[in-house]
Amino acid sequence: MRKPPVHKSFLNAFRGIFFMLRSERNFQLEVFALLINIFLIFYLKLSNIDIVLVLIVSCGVLAAEIFNTAIEKICDIIHPDFDKRIGFIKDISAGAVTLMAILSVIVGVFVYWKYIFN
Repeated sequence: MRKPPVHKSFLNAFRGIFFMLRSERNFQLEVFALLINIFLIFYLKLSNIDIVLVLIVSCGVLAAEIFNTAIEKICDIIHPDFDKRIGFIKDISAGAVTLMAILSVIVGVFVYWKYIFN
C-alpha cells in the first residue's frame, strides 16, 4: 500500500483533532484551558522558558486525551458489551490523562505564582 502524500496525512491528522473538538467534552474543556493559558502568556508576559513549559504540559494533556479516546474507541469496537477487563484498560488510560492534568496544574502553579504574586 502506497503512503498518502504529506498534505493528505496532515489533513487526516487535523480531521482527527476536529473530531475530538466536536465530540469529546473533556477535550473541549482542555482546549479551553489551553486558550486561557495562551491569554495568560500574553497578559502576564511570560518568559520564553515559562511559555515553553506551559505549552508542553497543555499540549501533553491534549495528546493524552487523544490517546485515551483512541484506546476507549478501540476497546468499544473489540468488546462492545461490559467487561471488567475492558473497564480496567479504560481506567488505566484515563489515569494517564489525570496524571498529565495534575502535572499541568503543578507546572501552572509554579510558573504563574511568580508573575501573579511578585
